[in-house]
Amino acid sequence: MRKRIDTSISRRAPLDRENWVDLENEAEVEITSEETDHPIEAALLPGTGSGWRASEQGIQTIRIRFDAPKSIAGIHLVFTEEHVSRTQEFVLRWSAGEDQPMREVLRQQYNFAPVSSEVEDYTVSLKQVKTLELEINPSINDPVAYATLTELRIRGEE
Repeated sequence: MRKRIDTSISRRAPLDRENWVDLENEAEVEITSEETDHPIEAALLPGTGSGWRASEQGIQTIRIRFDAPKSIAGIHLVFTEEHVSRTQEFVLRWSAGEDQPMREVLRQQYNFAPVSSEVEDYTVSLKQVKTLELEINPSINDPVAYATLTELRIRGEE
């Protein structure tokens, strides 16, 4: 067997090379709730905190409304659990406009143990997206759990 060590294969490209959408300047975000110490900006803007946490229990929604329609090539999500075992489900949807139906992109479940993370990079081809919605059910077995999101990045098409 031949082997070669190449540390560059595990390095991610800098954010500016990945064509991340500038959510701060190109979108409005709607949320169902947020803790004061863990605002949505902490999950959506690099380097601004340790992630978002809902202030209310149960299913929560994060809706990103783009100022102008976007073509989306990828979605990067990170969920982290620090305290309890749980099974989380999330649904990602998109729409081309206010009068257009929401279309489901994906639905995913994870089993978390305390101090664990789930990192997902999805390749998509969504054209003319006006609204992107992330619905999080923090625990399908416990309606009193709090939703969290460590990171959400959206990669535009080049």
